[in-house]
Amino acid sequence: MHPETASATVATAGQEPLAIICGGGGFPGAVAEAIERRGRRPVMFAVRGWADPKVVARYTHHWIAIGQAGRLFRLARAEHCREGVFIGTLLRPALTQIRLDWQTIRLMPRIAGVFRGGDDRLLSGIARLLEEGGLRIIGVEEVAPEIIVPEGTLGRYEPSPRDRTDIACALDVIAALGPFDVGQAVVVADGHVLAVEAAEGTDNLLLRIAQLRGEGRLTKPAGIGVLVKAPKPGQDRRFDLPAIGPKTVENVARAGLAGLAVAAGSAIVAEPAQVSAAADRAKIFFVGVAGDARR
Repeated sequence: MHPETASATVATAGQEPLAIICGGGGFPGAVAEAIERRGRRPVMFAVRGWADPKVVARYTHHWIAIGQAGRLFRLARAEHCREGVFIGTLLRPALTQIRLDWQTIRLMPRIAGVFRGGDDRLLSGIARLLEEGGLRIIGVEEVAPEIIVPEGTLGRYEPSPRDRTDIACALDVIAALGPFDVGQAVVVADGHVLAVEAAEGTDNLLLRIAQLRGEGRLTKPAGIGVLVKAPKPGQDRRFDLPAIGPKTVENVARAGLAGLAVAAGSAIVAEPAQVSAAADRAKIFFVGVAGDARR
């Protein structure tokens, strides 16, 4: 396969190829595997500087830079893609970092408008522009429901009543902060909010908890406290769903927490069996909880 692109093939009836617009991490690969198992062909549109070449190399793929809307539309049409999903890590670029093609230049007044606001406004605005270009953006749960976290305990260990109370508290915090477009993760220990995710991301939030514990700045002993991840109220569920992987579990254990909870039906888990096994090895719980920050 050529490193820049791969040849198009014609879709079979009722199984049109799906465009996967790929950011960083392994989640784009998990989505591609899931839709391939369902008999649909993934076409990876890998964002330069973010997507992992090893993840996209297995599939028909094209490399695109941020700002190459015309190239994306042209290649999607050539691949017979009429639907697409966004998946993977991608931080908001500065307008000066966008590499413009002619199609993007024509759209710049509108692009500048969606940049003025939070991430949810930006992503929803980009989706509208893509749909006007002929690429309907859908949610991951529509094409790969098996990687969406179900309700219930996903391992050997159960949250205690205190953990359940902390989970409810964390969901309330996410709901309260949602209008300010603040992150999707909160750490609560015995009713005390220890950390709220901001621009650093979940892994760095957990490393911060571990550092605070190492410095003796946390009064709660190890084994008390939960990480909770849930979408923000009003969030466009086609983008940036909370995601859990084996590394998340390792960092929860390193932070000395009792376990982690995510909003069932509204979060993605890569390698579910490995995540559950990692939680069991660390003797922490992993649970999908009913309801989320919209409640």
